[in-house]
Amino acid sequence: MNEILERALSRGQALVLGAATVPMVAFGGLGAVGTYSNITSVFHRSATALGVVAAGEGATLVLALVLVGLTMLGQSSPAAVRVGLWTLPAVASLTGAAVAHGVTEAVVFAVTPMAMCVSAEGMGLLARRIVVYRTGVDAEAQRRNAAVVQRLAYHRARAANHPEEKARSKSELQSWKLAEKVGAGDALLGAHLVDVQRERMTAGADAALAGMFALPVTAPTPAVTAAPEPPAVEGVSEEGVTGVTPPVTEEGTQVTAEFETVPAGPVTPVTPPVTPPVTLDEIAAVAGVPTPQPGEPLTDAQLVVVLRHLRYSDDPPLSYRQAVAAFREGGFVGGEQRVRKAWGSLMSHEESEA
Repeated sequence: MNEILERALSRGQALVLGAATVPMVAFGGLGAVGTYSNITSVFHRSATALGVVAAGEGATLVLALVLVGLTMLGQSSPAAVRVGLWTLPAVASLTGAAVAHGVTEAVVFAVTPMAMCVSAEGMGLLARRIVVYRTGVDAEAQRRNAAVVQRLAYHRARAANHPEEKARSKSELQSWKLAEKVGAGDALLGAHLVDVQRERMTAGADAALAGMFALPVTAPTPAVTAAPEPPAVEGVSEEGVTGVTPPVTEEGTQVTAEFETVPAGPVTPVTPPVTPPVTLDEIAAVAGVPTPQPGEPLTDAQLVVVLRHLRYSDDPPLSYRQAVAAFREGGFVGGEQRVRKAWGSLMSHEESEA
């Protein structure tokens, strides 16, 4: 299980968040006081007004505290808590509008309980963001994504295997609608996607620069020099020096007829064997990957195999632009960034071999 690295809030962040929480609680309390005053002016009974406040703002405050507590524990909130945060203030608003004597009072009585609703939602959202900042885990987003993915898996299976064509068509459409919701509202997912794209852009730029500035490396050929002839020693006879070969004369190079071999027929020139070119199947087998096929998605290793085969299909080896043109003409599929990255890997491997 991956370890969660927590980040602590700085003193300044804690002070700002605390200062932002105080107005939420204050205005929620003012909304409860306003509702109490409105109901008292109609019924002239404090008990009745307290009951309305307890059923509306009080219950909303309880659900808000539950939401904050569950969020601080890194858990998602049940649907009943989330629905109740808006339902109970709405009921209090309808109650205030029903007991009002006129349209003006109905509007005022209906708006007053919404202060507690907004305060509860604000505290819950703030607590959720604090947990996400400290732990990097968004339990609410994970809950939504898990529900969407579960429904998506069901509809995909239904669209593929259900015996009725109408049900398959309906699930197919529903699958596309659900696919649009996967990852919606997940800030961490967006940040991770940006990081992934940044890495791909970096790799693509590196491959492009490697393809532009990579120079062919030619191994040096050692020069062949003739051995110097031994100096001629004058005044010394063959018998006087041991191990000195006398100069070879024309007579000493004659070949007698009995040792001379003459071919009976015409002389056939000997040609060196022609090495057949390495095929794409052989390169793929050496690399340990399936043979790349035109029109099919290729892995990174298969891209390198195809580019290697195309580069050395001619003499001299093809350049990047020539290899990419042959790649497209051959019907192979691959994005520009991935092809550049594979080419850079191929060039780096050639330089290391050189």
